[in-house]
Amino acid sequence: MYKKKIETIAEACSALKACKLPYGKVAVTDMDGILRGKYMSKKKLLNALNKGFGFCDVILGWDSNDQIYDDIKYTGWNSGFPDAQVIPIPETGRFIPFENNLLFFLAEFYGNASKLCPRSVLKKVVKKGEALGFSALAGAEYEYFLFQETPETVRAKNYRNLTPFTPGNFGYSVIRNSVNSDFHNEFLEMCELIDIPLEGYHTETGPGVLEAALAPDCILNAADKATLFKTFTKIFAQRRELMATFMAKWSTEHPGQSGHIHLSLKNEEKQNIFFDPSKPLNISDEMRWFIGGQQKLMPELIAMVAPTINSYRRLIPNYWAPVDNSWGVDNRTASLRVIPGTPSSQRVEYRLASADSNPYLAMSVALGSGLWGIENKIEPTKSINEAVGEHGIKPLPSSLGDASDSLRKSKVAKFLFGSEFIEHFCTTREKEEELHRKYVDEWQLQRYFEII
Repeated sequence: MYKKKIETIAEACSALKACKLPYGKVAVTDMDGILRGKYMSKKKLLNALNKGFGFCDVILGWDSNDQIYDDIKYTGWNSGFPDAQVIPIPETGRFIPFENNLLFFLAEFYGNASKLCPRSVLKKVVKKGEALGFSALAGAEYEYFLFQETPETVRAKNYRNLTPFTPGNFGYSVIRNSVNSDFHNEFLEMCELIDIPLEGYHTETGPGVLEAALAPDCILNAADKATLFKTFTKIFAQRRELMATFMAKWSTEHPGQSGHIHLSLKNEEKQNIFFDPSKPLNISDEMRWFIGGQQKLMPELIAMVAPTINSYRRLIPNYWAPVDNSWGVDNRTASLRVIPGTPSSQRVEYRLASADSNPYLAMSVALGSGLWGIENKIEPTKSINEAVGEHGIKPLPSSLGDASDSLRKSKVAKFLFGSEFIEHFCTTREKEEELHRKYVDEWQLQRYFEII
């Protein structure tokens, strides 16, 4: 197998030629961060690495259940769903061990479609940072539930009375991870083999819930790895007749699942600009302004980090999830957890993001709002460690509809991510909200059917 890390088109082509299989695989993310892809012949993939290829633009215009959004400007029935241009990204190449060392690439849209491409949106924010002389280091941290179920059994049960991988509450359990060590060690090995190494991995509080902290990397690589982690965690589980869910909140009884993002900035000398030993808690001016920007913009950008109807079921009081734009020093009840430390470890944890978020868009918000704060020297409120009931802390939108409305009105969002993207993304979120409003669910029947 071609072992050298792939970084260039030439190296990607060499790796593909050396692969014994007659095909490879390419995938690109849709608005919800779901990987959509296909097998491609070696010949076509070699050509695509240099010139790109056509991919039906419908994936930018349908929802997570493949239902077409009506009345969006970019794609739809009126356009005839033509091909958009997509190009594989050489440095994302990795071999999939359980597919006979198949060579797999992430891809991104270019040309007109790039304005709507989640990965391209993050690249735009990264370039804003580079123009300021900064590069971002990021690491995603996910909670997810694992079940002894299959796609067939969850449907047969109508998603009720599911059997968790392990019973009861047992966070950080050595018993649980040792009893199931074969599963966990195989999973950790897979993560290493496909270059999504974990810094930490443990059971969380709740039946069958796990938490994984991905090793930090430059933010674009970190978003790639977060996307791959969510996808291949599901694949790994289903190949063993299990199921993993990254829903923000799958159960009324249990806390929701987060998708926290750890962030720091480096200057051109590769020094952590958040660390200043002359300041209290080593918090530099740039770090303080970064926090200020994240805090101020959080209520208007939340739709990009809590992007589903279900996301807002997680954001409720007393369930380990934020409900306002507060920040605190090593405080897990705040939306922004400032982690003082050494020059290599000082960072901000953006705790608003849920496990169901699109990693590219969530990281775009976490980084873009902080950079905006530095540019404009935005001062944060007092931390929740310093004062109770501090003025200036604002509640967050409590529904996807309200969040989308706030995002659509945000001038800063259009500046950071592009007006075309904001228009398109908000329309897709509003369609999701509209679909939900039409649905009569079990709770409404139980509450109103007889009595009201």
